Amino acid sequence: MNNLPAEKRHLSGLLEAVQRCCYFLHAAQSRLPTHMMADWLEPRKKDIDVFSSLAAVNERFAKLQDTLASAMRHAASLSGEKTDTFLRVLSFYEKVGVIPSIETWQEIRSFRNASAHDYETDYQRIAEHFNTLNALTPGLLCAANRFNDFCGNQLGVVAFPGEFQEEFLALSDRREPT
Repeated sequence: MNNLPAEKRHLSGLLEAVQRCCYFLHAAQSRLPTHMMADWLEPRKKDIDVFSSLAAVNERFAKLQDTLASAMRHAASLSGEKTDTFLRVLSFYEKVGVIPSIETWQEIRSFRNASAHDYETDYQRIAEHFNTLNALTPGLLCAANRFNDFCGNQLGVVAFPGEFQEEFLALSDRREPT
């Protein structure tokens, strides 16, 4: 690992961070119902564990999306692609099959941005928010997995030290979510 050029070592660390984000997002989501309902949330309005888990899901989803975006830009640069705009980066990854479409990525990003500034108190809307996060997560995990494969196959770079690799591969299926 130490004999890799600095830029590839940096990407390797970003890949490790992406895998770690996937692991902890899954862990936070597993503490909550798969499908959230207002009538489940409202009686728990003062349950610190539930609302700590909800906050963790929000934060970890955003962290995964942000970290993956940073890693994608860095890897595109290493691949010799133009990275002056993130739209070019997305176009490249759509072309090589890492993301299904630019629109899908932008939907995830848009939802992530809106949720970072939304302080909802209506339990139905809170439930809908987390149901949407749960629906978007498989696509984000799939993109992370395909990106991981791209970096390994095209750039010869893998996550280092690789402590989350096994769990990451188990979590992030290569198929597009249905």
